[in-house]
Amino acid sequence: MPARLDHTIVRSRDRFAAAQFLTELIGAPEAKPFGPFASVSLENGVTLDYLDDDSERIVSQHLAFLVPDDEFDEIFARVRERELPYWADPFHQEPQEINHHHQGRGFYIDDPDGHSIEFITHTYVID
Repeated sequence: MPARLDHTIVRSRDRFAAAQFLTELIGAPEAKPFGPFASVSLENGVTLDYLDDDSERIVSQHLAFLVPDDEFDEIFARVRERELPYWADPFHQEPQEINHHHQGRGFYIDDPDGHSIEFITHTYVID
């Protein structure tokens, strides 16, 4: 049986603020304290455990979320309501655009700590 991702740690300046940024975008319940973490539970049993980090620079991570079309529309509407910058590509070359890769839609947004968050409606096809 292949391994299943259970959780990952996401470093942040303020674990609860960072977790709230994500939960508000995706319409998820607010993070719960779990030891030193602000834990965000996702649909498939995976948790994102936000951890405070006081180092000079937080290394950016990439988090990609596969969402159905209706949820994509809801998330995208929240991003636009907040007038947050977003891009069609991970290199920030196509601002305020979405992409239509792999027969779906997608966009990227940076969270307050510089982590790249991607929302897609169709998983990437890897040959």
